[in-house]
Amino acid sequence: MSESGHEHDGETIRLDRLLVYLRFARTRSAACAMIEGHAFRRNRVHVKRVSENVAVGDVLTFMQGETVRIVEVLTLPDRRASPAAAKQHYRDLG
Repeated sequence: MSESGHEHDGETIRLDRLLVYLRFARTRSAACAMIEGHAFRRNRVHVKRVSENVAVGDVLTFMQGETVRIVEVLTLPDRRASPAAAKQHYRDLG
């Protein structure tokens, strides 16, 4: 098991890049600003670095505008895609 409490095949992606690929942020700079705003958690643990890695099964909790988002990562995207395609990579939990 990984330190996040989930088993995975070792494949991860940087959090800032994932936010862009899943269309939660328009740019990596915007993603960094979201993370550095100190209101971002991965598996209930406060995220301290924008370069933190995310794996399948991780749960992300963050503010998007005025809304608290809680999402579980189902698969890791390899690029930014359409909004419909991006939604296939995560599941809303909240």
